[in-house]
Amino acid sequence: MKAGCDPGVTGAFALLEDDLSVITVVDMPTMLLGAHKQQVNAAEVSRILKSWLSTGKFPMYLELVHTMPQQGVVSSGNFMESVGVVKGVCAALEIPVILVTPQKWKKAAGLIGKPKDASRSLAQQFYPELDLSLKKHVGRADALIIARMGFLC
Repeated sequence: MKAGCDPGVTGAFALLEDDLSVITVVDMPTMLLGAHKQQVNAAEVSRILKSWLSTGKFPMYLELVHTMPQQGVVSSGNFMESVGVVKGVCAALEIPVILVTPQKWKKAAGLIGKPKDASRSLAQQFYPELDLSLKKHVGRADALIIARMGFLC
């Protein structure tokens, strides 16, 4: 088994069997912090990953994010915080984390230079049984492809 994570409040987790079939895919659990700010819910991330450990050990392929020039400071900080939450929960649960850059997993999937939504179309081809029909499902698609990349690279 291998897991993939697209971090951030619109991200997701995916767990794949060794034959690349989907065990489960879940949206990133979030909670409100104040009136408007969402953040990753570490307690719920822990609950999800603990339940996955009941089926066996797995590494977590986590997208390694970095700040981008056009991204605001607050947005970048929130994204990095989400990565830290996932890394911390994985460390506490003794789940090995393999950091992968967007360039690496997108290259492996043939998505370099393609629009962000292209990962959703590709994941739907790999997993037609999943509902990835909404634009908001791009996080699920990315998590699925990141997990697949763990088997293929």
